[in-house]
Amino acid sequence: MALTQVAGGLIASGQTITSPTLSSPTINGTPVMGASVITSGTAVASTSGTAINFTSIPSWVKRITMSLNVVSTNGTSAIQIQLGTGGTPETTGYNAMSVFTSTSINTTRGAIITNGFPITIGGVSTSDNFSGVITICLIGSNTWACMGSVCTTSSGYVVTLSGSKTLAGVLNMVRLIANGTDTFDAGSINILYE
Repeated sequence: MALTQVAGGLIASGQTITSPTLSSPTINGTPVMGASVITSGTAVASTSGTAINFTSIPSWVKRITMSLNVVSTNGTSAIQIQLGTGGTPETTGYNAMSVFTSTSINTTRGAIITNGFPITIGGVSTSDNFSGVITICLIGSNTWACMGSVCTTSSGYVVTLSGSKTLAGVLNMVRLIANGTDTFDAGSINILYE
């Protein structure tokens, strides 16, 4: 029997190799090939309100990416991300920290936070606006880890954040908040989930 060399091995004379074809395979109704597995939320103008909520996040989601575009508030409180189950944000039990680095005054300082993932650490100016990306990933058993960074070109500094949070149930919402009393007054926010 004669053998012919082909990519990946040998075949016998007279035989042919046909490439397998996959046609829109799915897992739990979510396309995994031939279509995007990343779902975009609807961008929200962060120009009013004390909190911005992204709700109805599907139970199969393993990673959420939040993007901020020149987001600001009318106050000086820290802006935070909170996760929620059953449409209710959880406000305790976060193991999180952010570090502030300034280009103009050559200083670094940080803060440990237990009531959210801190995008800023307080003491911001009402003229500050923040842009950047934060990623939140499922570790397992309703425990999520967060990391990201934002900058404010108006004051010339960067905030890097990271942390984790174990939820009481399956995540279905993400909230952006500044202490519950400061009002958002500029920018836009969106999420991607997958």
